[in-house]
Amino acid sequence: MTDAEVHTVDVIVIGGGPVGENAAGRTAAAGLLTVLVESELYGGECSYWACMPSKALLRPLEALAAARRVHGAAQAVTGPVDVDAVLARRNSFTSDWDDSSQAQWVEDAGIEVARGHGRIIGERRVTVSPTALSSLEDDVTYEARHAVVVATGSVPAEPPIDGLGTTDHWGSREATAVCEVPESLIVIGGGVVGVEMAQAYVGLGSRVTLVAGASLLGRMEDFAGELVADSLREQGADLRFGVRASAVERSDEGVRLTLDDGSVLSAAELLVATGRRPATDDIGAEIVGLTPGDALSVDDQGVVEGVGGGWLYAVGDVSGRAPLTHQGKHQARIVSSVVTARAAGDPVDTATWSAHSLAADHVAVPQVVFTDPQAASVGRTAARAEADGIRTRAIDLDIAVAGSSLHADGYTGKARFVVDEDAGVLVGVTMVGQDVAELIHSATVAVVGEVPVTRLWHAVPSYPTISEIWLRFLEEYGL
Repeated sequence: MTDAEVHTVDVIVIGGGPVGENAAGRTAAAGLLTVLVESELYGGECSYWACMPSKALLRPLEALAAARRVHGAAQAVTGPVDVDAVLARRNSFTSDWDDSSQAQWVEDAGIEVARGHGRIIGERRVTVSPTALSSLEDDVTYEARHAVVVATGSVPAEPPIDGLGTTDHWGSREATAVCEVPESLIVIGGGVVGVEMAQAYVGLGSRVTLVAGASLLGRMEDFAGELVADSLREQGADLRFGVRASAVERSDEGVRLTLDDGSVLSAAELLVATGRRPATDDIGAEIVGLTPGDALSVDDQGVVEGVGGGWLYAVGDVSGRAPLTHQGKHQARIVSSVVTARAAGDPVDTATWSAHSLAADHVAVPQVVFTDPQAASVGRTAARAEADGIRTRAIDLDIAVAGSSLHADGYTGKARFVVDEDAGVLVGVTMVGQDVAELIHSATVAVVGEVPVTRLWHAVPSYPTISEIWLRFLEEYGL
């Protein structure tokens, strides 16, 4: 290949999901000629098969359940959810899996569109090969003057179950894109995808069996998984703990799943939701001395470690740091600022909490699980804080305040506030209950800002809101 056949740009971003779009949008806005490579749909996993369609499935069920918890409104709710309407609303959020509007946004933002499979072929060089959705006839090669940013996300990680590789089953994509709700469903996995999809399908009318490990939502405080488990059981789900799937087969009647205790489960469909792994199998990792399939480990400026020259960056799930869309978008904003500064010859500020630091990845990652009840957290659990050598005090409270009692009759919820006793600041907060998703950002601000607990005493919560739980925490703490 001659140099004349190489397209020279300033920045190449591989992966056109929300993380890649954020990185490319910011470098383009800074005046850097940027190309955004995407092999499937612009908008990525989150827009079409994960965050948006899953929450679109869950929200009508949540709204219906909330209405049934308020006397007066409950009497007006006389029937089940309209499944066809739920699925149609879900389709509206995915634009019927048509990314033309997303691709138009990319172009309008001044970013060059490159549909195809991106693969690193050398220092600052990427080749884009034709895929089913691209109009390319041959490979196109790009060379970046400044940076290549990998934002290829993650793919499902499946366990070694006998027969799984030859048995048709669902992953998260099939679960969120379903056209008909099955009469029964087995879900393997007690993480976020497993519990959210169990919640969705039990609410849509399926008979759901959830096969988990020791508990649900194992990365959160224990009570989060316990409350979600109690709720799923109340809604009719069958939860199996302490067992693992050992074999699976499909027949005309459906799926048969054998567990390691010898029991056998049957259902119309099987969803395997046992986690995800970085999508680095075929991005050319080996060309730069890295291992395909592994996470692209980065420093706090997003530079991929183990690759010389400081030209290769990674953001989002592919870095293995904090596999959440919102955290990946934050990483993209930070990394694009680093790339822009270096391109301009400006210094990069590596101090913790600077505009060029990914410090939040380590100690201040927020997350919401959209089950009923919702589970929301930020920062460290009490166990993690202690393991990190922090002298802690954990304050546990029922969410029983005037705001919650007005919000729902018989409101049930719990909260834990983890305080660094030496620094006098919060290092972690977990809340479980109806609508706590909208409360967790105040906790995120407190953790990131390292706001002294004594100063939080003066942040007066409005009455009557569920945020009164902050006042109860501070009173229990002794202020």
